[in-house]
Amino acid sequence: MSTASTQLPEGRYGRSADERADRKLKIIGAVLGAGLLVLMGWFAYHYVVGNKISAELIAFRTSADEVQVHLEVRKDAGASGYCTVRSQAEDGAEVGRADFRFDGDATRIDKVVTLRTTTRGTTAELLGCHAD
Repeated sequence: MSTASTQLPEGRYGRSADERADRKLKIIGAVLGAGLLVLMGWFAYHYVVGNKISAELIAFRTSADEVQVHLEVRKDAGASGYCTVRSQAEDGAEVGRADFRFDGDATRIDKVVTLRTTTRGTTAELLGCHAD
């Protein structure tokens, strides 16, 4: 004896409920994915455009009570701002922190600044730059 088939004949009654649900989930996923990409692009654009001053720490040299830091600063012409640099001792304690101002019309500034420390610093770290 054969058992009766529980499947509907193919193509006779349209799509099943599972196929409709899968299609809706795919559409919802595509819309959410596109929205996420647009949001990420918007944040990236405002981060790049809004950043008027940035810097890179090229090198540093330590001594007993100071750290000489070589900074390369890139900024918009006429923009002014400051960069924050800190130094830490060998045990990780902060021994010096200072803000260095950068003004003028130059768009690229290559400068060596001196950071005074309370004890011998072993590192120099650029914490960030901010436009006025």
